[in-house]
Amino acid sequence: MVRQTLISRLIQKDIENYGLLKMDDKGLEYLNNPYPFPLSEDHDYSDTDEEEDNIAGPDRPGTVDEELFNILKSLRKKMSKQLSLPPFVLFQDPSLEDMAIQYPITLEELQNIMGVGAGKAKRYGGEFIKIIKSYVEEKEIIRPQDMVVKSVINKSNLKVFIIQSIDRQMDFEDIAAAKNLDLSSLLDEIEAIVNSGTKINVDYYINSVMDKDHQQDIYDYFMEEAENESIEEALKELGEENYSEEEVRLMRIKFISELGN
Repeated sequence: MVRQTLISRLIQKDIENYGLLKMDDKGLEYLNNPYPFPLSEDHDYSDTDEEEDNIAGPDRPGTVDEELFNILKSLRKKMSKQLSLPPFVLFQDPSLEDMAIQYPITLEELQNIMGVGAGKAKRYGGEFIKIIKSYVEEKEIIRPQDMVVKSVINKSNLKVFIIQSIDRQMDFEDIAAAKNLDLSSLLDEIEAIVNSGTKINVDYYINSVMDKDHQQDIYDYFMEEAENESIEEALKELGEENYSEEEVRLMRIKFISELGN
């Protein structure tokens, strides 16, 4: 339904704000004066064999192309070994899944993928778009027609404000208060900034709220033990009684910013 409403322009993807979905005037008018439009019907795969039932690929638009997704995961694993970085520092799983739906074949298109900004696309994207382009040509895939590639000229005001505030070494509590955010929501925004490829230095704040031993323990976990970026897994391994979610999130931001960006 989301896909069809995007195609019908009842909702829009705000590329300047991490792909946030928004309803514009046309969508609001639809709520007041609704009209029918076609949706893809769910298929009943109960009569097919189990292997076929689990396949989502080019013949089922809007779903993750599992074959391509696995190819991209293998490429990410290979590149992470070459760069001596955990795989999730390059691209996180949701980004690979979006690639396996949207089939980006240029760096500009890659920037519109969830969790990928210009910096990360330029730094790590070359091999990924090369493989995707080859896959699309080999499979003769018709890519999603609703994907509109745009050049983002102006960053969102919130993103710019956060980056400038961190450059001025403002306390996170003050940054959050200035934009009517709680600390968790501010960390959400900072994580989105870092995950898209922007490098920021949050050492000044981390040093003010965490001791060096805790910092090193969490940093070492992400470098040597973590199989993914999960906060829950990190707390489970490190011990929830010893480390807070906020501490782990702060160190994950530092880790990805320093090694990935």
